[in-house]
Amino acid sequence: MVPESERFSSMTMADFTGAHTWLQEGHELSLRKLVEGSDYQEELKYDFNVKGELRHLDTNESFVFNYYKNTHEKNHERYQVLGHMITQYVYELLERVCALQKVYIPSDATEDEPRSFFFMSEKALTSSSSIIVLLQDRGVFRAGQWGRKTIISEGLYHGTQIPFIKMALQRHGGVIVLNPNDNLVDLKTEREKLSFSTREESPTSLHSCQSIPRQCNSSPEEHTMYVWDHFISKSAAKNVAFIAHGYGGLVFTDLLVQRKWEVMNKVFSVAFIDSMHNIQHQARNDPQIQWWIQKHCREWVSNNKPLGKAVGSLVKVNCPTVSAGTEKYALAPSYCLHSIFKYLNSTLKAKTTTAFTRSPIATRSSESKKAGK
Repeated sequence: MVPESERFSSMTMADFTGAHTWLQEGHELSLRKLVEGSDYQEELKYDFNVKGELRHLDTNESFVFNYYKNTHEKNHERYQVLGHMITQYVYELLERVCALQKVYIPSDATEDEPRSFFFMSEKALTSSSSIIVLLQDRGVFRAGQWGRKTIISEGLYHGTQIPFIKMALQRHGGVIVLNPNDNLVDLKTEREKLSFSTREESPTSLHSCQSIPRQCNSSPEEHTMYVWDHFISKSAAKNVAFIAHGYGGLVFTDLLVQRKWEVMNKVFSVAFIDSMHNIQHQARNDPQIQWWIQKHCREWVSNNKPLGKAVGSLVKVNCPTVSAGTEKYALAPSYCLHSIFKYLNSTLKAKTTTAFTRSPIATRSSESKKAGK
């Protein structure tokens, strides 16, 4: 009998390999091409193989951090450069492979002003189909990534949001990929007019005295609120779902508290993954929010139990909690991918069925009342 871990690996890789092979046709998209345009061509001789794994072009080995002997600072700088290249590469995958559109915010900013952006499918705002919103954890990584380290060590399937995006487009029609960690702009790199990947994630941008908060995007909470107010809340879709990882769960809960009735009416379900939210603290014991969370949300947590098995929580009053099928925090999103979409599909079906059955009953009741008059 094949172990569950091996069956999971073969199944998920089979799902992803086809798409990744397709994107590599003609070598139009390549991490190596981005590296060749930098000063690190020899130090970073890496590219992603057909399985989405980062491998050395000569040795086929995984990434080695200690390239320079006894020089942590230089090794760290090399690692950051690789991270910036991966960010730009993932952006290209979102646009070219997933056919997502980059949307700049704030909407009224000029091209000369420092802006941020997020990604969404072409008809996400105009179609009546449901929308899946992806909300990542907090860190140096940007839109389309669950984690930079995970991409480098485990590959594109486990570290990027592409499998989620593909499944959302297939099953729900619309997807929005938030970019909540793009909060600061480095004035020096902005003046130098570098490519957006270098500008968005300069090694000095998080600590430079020349860094300033982006307008309407100074924090993950502000970014999410802006996209909700100007895009999601105005969309034609009546059914919206969030998939929130780590700190992203806290950010969604903040949105729920700040836009209580809007969110409750438009969001049909939320899938938390190892969420950092705290209902009692954030909702301040609001019984309506607590009830909504318990009814419309489910959380997958890193745990040694089999995928989907119930996990008790002694820490906080929360929604139903189940195992992500792995004890590794970084791998939780990819491990519970299919379980999450099965849950979202069932909750959406339950909502639409309920809405459908209520209508005829109301109609017959109203007609009988009219007939009795």
